[in-house]
Amino acid sequence: MKKLLTLLVCCAALGGTSLSQAAAVTFTANLDGPSEFPANASPGTGFATVVFDTTAHTLSIAVDFAGLLGVTTASHIHCCTLLPEVGTAAVATQTPSFTGFPLGVSSGSYVHIFDMTLASSYRAGFITDHGGSTASAEAALFAGMMDEEAYLNLHTSLFPGGEIRGFLHQEVPEPAGAALLALGLAGLWLGRQRSSRLLAQR
Repeated sequence: MKKLLTLLVCCAALGGTSLSQAAAVTFTANLDGPSEFPANASPGTGFATVVFDTTAHTLSIAVDFAGLLGVTTASHIHCCTLLPEVGTAAVATQTPSFTGFPLGVSSGSYVHIFDMTLASSYRAGFITDHGGSTASAEAALFAGMMDEEAYLNLHTSLFPGGEIRGFLHQEVPEPAGAALLALGLAGLWLGRQRSSRLLAQR
């Protein structure tokens, strides 16, 4: 029984960490003015969902925003700051803005999937500063996002440096999913133990 409990704890930890870091990892960010540097009193808000798939080498971005004081001039992901949650960093993704991002508006939405094997998915300087290849740039951006050193920023006519932004945080897997995985693996372990005992008795 003690071995089973130990296995359950280990499986739950596995479900909450290692598996969540494999292949597609989802990050989210709440965007607002107080999170900018320097902070501002913009009533604008936004929410971003970013899915980084290191197997397919894609970066899926979905952003909804509203209530901006200015109109949008650009949007990017910045990385990698030395001060998570408060610092600043250079642009990491495509410039002058995400392709197809709605510009000249105070509210809107955006969805796009970037191919991270293409140099055009990055700011040229980010590639140069991080190993000189798209592969090394992809690895650096993913590591920065995992370390909460990256943020998504919306720049506007009134706030050229950014009106609303939010640091990207890895989405925590649902506890029910981790528990189900743990129970499934525990059942598999018990089945193997039963089979081993039956073989030993023959």
